[in-house]
Amino acid sequence: MSVGGLRSRDRDNGQMQPAAPILELTGATVRFGADAVIDGVGLRLFPGEVHSLMGENGAGKSTVIKAITGVYPLDAGRLELDGVAVRFASPHDAQRAGISTVYQEIDLLPNVSVAENIALGREPRRLGGIDWKTMRREARDILAELGVDIDPASLLGTHSVAVQQLVAIARAISTDVKVLVLDEPTSSLDLDEVAELFRVIRELTQRGVAVLFVSHFLDQVYELCDRLTVLRDGKFVGEYLTEELLRIDLVEAMLGRSAAALTTRRPATDLSPDGASDEPEALVIARDVTVGRRLRGADIDLAAGEVLGVAGLLGSGRSELARAISGVDRVDSGVIRISGRDVSGDGPRAAMALGVFYSSEDRRREGIIGDLSVLENITLALQADRGILRRIPTARRRELAASWVEALDIRPPDLDRPAGTLSGGNQQKVLLARLLALSPQVLLLDEPTRGIDVGAKVEIQNLVVEMAENGLSVMFISAELEEVVRVANRVAVLRDGVVVDVLPGENLTMDTLLALVAQPGGDDV
Repeated sequence: MSVGGLRSRDRDNGQMQPAAPILELTGATVRFGADAVIDGVGLRLFPGEVHSLMGENGAGKSTVIKAITGVYPLDAGRLELDGVAVRFASPHDAQRAGISTVYQEIDLLPNVSVAENIALGREPRRLGGIDWKTMRREARDILAELGVDIDPASLLGTHSVAVQQLVAIARAISTDVKVLVLDEPTSSLDLDEVAELFRVIRELTQRGVAVLFVSHFLDQVYELCDRLTVLRDGKFVGEYLTEELLRIDLVEAMLGRSAAALTTRRPATDLSPDGASDEPEALVIARDVTVGRRLRGADIDLAAGEVLGVAGLLGSGRSELARAISGVDRVDSGVIRISGRDVSGDGPRAAMALGVFYSSEDRRREGIIGDLSVLENITLALQADRGILRRIPTARRRELAASWVEALDIRPPDLDRPAGTLSGGNQQKVLLARLLALSPQVLLLDEPTRGIDVGAKVEIQNLVVEMAENGLSVMFISAELEEVVRVANRVAVLRDGVVVDVLPGENLTMDTLLALVAQPGGDDV
């Protein structure tokens, strides 16, 4: 049910008190050419509340964010801040008015210091130059609010993605912020970091800041958010008080169909062709693989037609395992065999020549090329494999790309559209199409469903199971233990760079897996 006559929650006594929205978007329409990406959308953000913007990938969430932060002009509608109509010519104008944004894909400068990133464009000055001492002190203070203890003078690029995410949030709240927009802020954070971020968000709301929280983690939405707005196909569905909306009703509002239709196929547990053997021959074998201190003495087998889930906390060595097998990261010691060939020190070309391909968790920097079209992104690796002198004819490229767009249901099915304008789920499908066009034997998928909605996640999960049923070997890395349990034949558990156990997926429960992942290190180190 949608909420009329909305009231803001008084956090001290639990009573509902009248309040005016600090930001209100009414009848918002944004067009790309003749197509309306959002059409007549409304959004109200109240001071002291956390508000979630919900919807499938492609529902218009990112467009709404960009409309209120000055990235896109409104073709129709009205934006008010503190009851006054505003039109922002740029994100800088929005920021000066008190609206700060942290996007899912971190947009900072890795080659300069943490302090410089926080103060970028607002550096304190003294005697005609930058006051470095003051800048670093102010950066240290704002980081302390987030519970981050790092050297402000250190290069941002030397820190993990999780720390970089927290630095981006520190930058956003370092100004006089009225509205803080967080687009998938927890996608790279572990449980402790999420809890710390939530603490900071709650402190900000106590100061009267309105927080717009965009996340596909329903548990986090229900834990943190007071209110939510649902979009579907670029249109406003409704505004709801979180405590009054059941999760199943939320999913159905987002999808426009019954949540019962969202079922993930379970992979076959018997991987042998004739059912005669419970342990099929391994296609990939890693023995005692070490990469610095990030991965230590790892032993892993990956069989043909198997989905091997990889679970562990942030920094446990999940990504390092995939990057070592694919040759992206050079191993310090140990042996990696693919189809019987030792490729331990041969680099990524050797792995790709044997049909092993890696899809990075960093979709922006190591995946999608946003300015290139869907057609160019899908055929990019295939053309690179053939070489510059063996150009694929344009008609053949279009035919090939169109077949993958249809097979993976990439939306919209426009080959000439810049891939960066697609939703996160559809960008992930474009990446999968690029790899599948190479006829792989092994796919190493690092966080393939990160930052995409529940419907798109099920589509990707089912695609992984279908690929395995057709003989493809898949390593499936995810911070979401629930989906690891759903899609994997076996699950490798990593802790502190060590593979501590490999468990059969059949009958594996979330509780069992969580206990193994979160257990403090000991004999395994």
